[in-house]
Amino acid sequence: MKHDIQTVCAAFDVEGSYVSGGPYGTGHINDTYAVTFDQAQGPKRYILQRINHDVFKNPVQVMENIERVTRHLRNKLTVARADDIDRRTLTLLPTREGLPFHVDADGNHWRLYIFIEQAQTYDELETTDQAFQAAKAFGHFMKQLADLPGGPLAETIPGFHDTRARFDTLQAAIEADVCNRAAEVADEIAFANARESMVDTLLDLHRSGKIPLVTTHNDTKLNNVMLDDATGEGICVIDLDTVMPGLSLYDFGDMVRTAMRPCPEDETDLSKVVGRIEMFEAITRGYLASAGDALNATEIENLAFSARLITFEIGIRFLTDYLQGDVYFKTHRDRQNLDRTHVQFKMVASMEQQADAMAQVVAMATA
Repeated sequence: MKHDIQTVCAAFDVEGSYVSGGPYGTGHINDTYAVTFDQAQGPKRYILQRINHDVFKNPVQVMENIERVTRHLRNKLTVARADDIDRRTLTLLPTREGLPFHVDADGNHWRLYIFIEQAQTYDELETTDQAFQAAKAFGHFMKQLADLPGGPLAETIPGFHDTRARFDTLQAAIEADVCNRAAEVADEIAFANARESMVDTLLDLHRSGKIPLVTTHNDTKLNNVMLDDATGEGICVIDLDTVMPGLSLYDFGDMVRTAMRPCPEDETDLSKVVGRIEMFEAITRGYLASAGDALNATEIENLAFSARLITFEIGIRFLTDYLQGDVYFKTHRDRQNLDRTHVQFKMVASMEQQADAMAQVVAMATA
């Protein structure tokens, strides 16, 4: 769907005049544009996003969460007398009516952020220092939200990391087989079914009180941290749609999922898909450097396992979407979700083979 982004931008209280705008980034879910305004001090860029209503059924709730989180982070940065505050947390621009989002004539919900200049995200990490800095930023983000006032955030996607529910949804998709694809993916289904015992582990630990519910990002792909161009520091955590109550191990596991993978998420040459233990070591050190004192012994004991579990979870989500006709994740070619599935499952297998080495990394980092 094409959108008149100039008209959408006119709804926001932004200085100057609209110059240009176009698609930006590689996100799977929302529609994202970089837009430029001509202002007295020169051109200034902003990020404009349309919230995907198919994924986020209650966009107002999403925006209420984001407004609470960004306000809290800004307050903390102000108290700490931090420099570059507009680069260290996302900044929402209000509409001309003073609202944090705009609803267009078609019912689409839009938001506008200040563009964070002189920093970037990386779909594929190039160095262990990048992994360390991104993990440190995510750990710091979780700790900063530990005292978020106003009670728990809303659950913007109910059961987002409910691995039992994700597995059961896969089984329902296999049974329904609405696109007649189940026979084609018999090997992938067998791989998933052989690992069903994994899916209840963290859920059971939480139900027994051994792992607490905290405010987490819940989508800690490492390209959701902006790294400063000059210093390499993880300067700002972005993509806050799924910030809500969760388990710290969900965030850690998803970081490892993207850091250990040495290739694109939809790589077709599976010989390239081998987990990079050096990236796991960097993520572990980075996360513990900022959030280690906020984790209990059970959380630390399950750091390596969480990496396998969340990688497996994302794999079965890609497989489910393929079986259902590619209705959730954006795809740009046939079988892309199946290729994504293959990469996740190959990474699970690689982590299984390196389980002892990963456990040793955690032990050394916490010694």
